[in-house]
Amino acid sequence: MGVIRKLGFVQIDSVNTVERAHHMILFARRPAYRPRALHRLIEKDRLLFEHWTHDASVIPAEFYRYWHLRFDRQRARLAEKWRNWQGEAYLDEIDRVLALVDAQGPVKSSELIGEEHRGQSGGWWNWHPSKAALEFLWHTGQLTISARQGFQKLYDIPNKCYAEASDLPCSTPDEAIDWFCTQALTRLGFATSGEIAAFWANVTPAEAKDWVTRALSDGRIEEIDVIGVDGKARKSVAFPGVVEEASALPPPPSRVRILSPFDPALRDRKRAERLFGFFYRIEIFVPAPQRQYGYYVFPILEGDSVIGRIDMKADRAADVLDVTKLWLEPGVKPAKGRLQKLEAELGRMAKFAGVSDVQIASDWIQ
Repeated sequence: MGVIRKLGFVQIDSVNTVERAHHMILFARRPAYRPRALHRLIEKDRLLFEHWTHDASVIPAEFYRYWHLRFDRQRARLAEKWRNWQGEAYLDEIDRVLALVDAQGPVKSSELIGEEHRGQSGGWWNWHPSKAALEFLWHTGQLTISARQGFQKLYDIPNKCYAEASDLPCSTPDEAIDWFCTQALTRLGFATSGEIAAFWANVTPAEAKDWVTRALSDGRIEEIDVIGVDGKARKSVAFPGVVEEASALPPPPSRVRILSPFDPALRDRKRAERLFGFFYRIEIFVPAPQRQYGYYVFPILEGDSVIGRIDMKADRAADVLDVTKLWLEPGVKPAKGRLQKLEAELGRMAKFAGVSDVQIASDWIQ
């Protein structure tokens, strides 16, 4: 829970090549972590709620009061937007679905749509009106996701799941904007106003820019130069003392860690490229012949440098972590010590994924 509070949120993703992204994000920071710990925090202890940042994420429940800014904005925006692609039918379902969940308790969308519609396309463009109503109610804060069965959501009334968090007074828009910007910069360390806005994706670029202007004027933050890997300085802002604090930090551990493609360190692809010189894109939706690397390759961190990427998959039927390819970044050598550290991390990753052994292809280094 402490790790999640420091990160602010953890993105949820369903791809399970080795393990789902949210579990890999936490494992990279806490090697003793296992998925059951997150399930307990969400479904039993109710210390986390699931909602949207830049994508679906789990978020500390004590932050819930600030999400009313998003709820209110989504209510007006989605009602019109979804009417254009869903028609009026889902609007007619909203009150019925809300009353049903309130009376019955947690429900899945499949329990509402009727037998005659089960098995139809589940794409967002072809949602049944009841499914659209559920999603609208979740996006606007009238329902929450109380649990998941597999990866299927169960929806419930927020104050039945998060009574304490739901009872906190809602923040005003100004309070929420200040909180989101302050907390984004706290976690980023230094940032541009655009990066501050993008962190939670709950304030607009213009609101973040105005916040930076006011905070600079008040002396809450200061402007600094950040030198990227290309040697060029870029204006950013930071809280006073951050530069001195960073200068006093000890060197980072030299351990090798395999990251999720959605890890917070690399989620902002442009920032990661500017700071680490590491270009990454997800190639799941790229036709196989056009992929530069692979379907779902994992970045590799050594110390504070991103040194490469690796293609691997947990083959649970064969009880192995199947490692097929390793691409090191330009100038990074496959030194014996480095490969030993990587193989040690692969062993830890295999145990985390629940398989017994690591199987490395003979020609894995590209």
